Amino acid sequence: MKYLLIFLLVLVIFVISVTLGAQNDQMVAFNYLVAQGEYRVSTLLATLFGSGFVLGWIICGLFYLRVRIGLGRAERKIKRLELQIATPDEPASLPAVSKE
Repeated sequence: MKYLLIFLLVLVIFVISVTLGAQNDQMVAFNYLVAQGEYRVSTLLATLFGSGFVLGWIICGLFYLRVRIGLGRAERKIKRLELQIATPDEPASLPAVSKE
């Protein structure tokens, strides 16, 4: 349910962005590192929003993957430790104490 609400919120923001951009057909000069271009505001807005959205999902996905891998390692370590507790090694014989 939570993810559905987040998806709907993003969809509403995207629709509002496209609607506002479609009403504004002005040309703007966009300077980026290597060159400069003349773009319509609506095209620039949609492109930057889409690329930001994709980049955000990639970054969040990488963090999620990192956490899931760490969780899997921790669960394997817990299972290994539980097996050690369940089947303890035979007690080692104590060294003989000599009386002098």
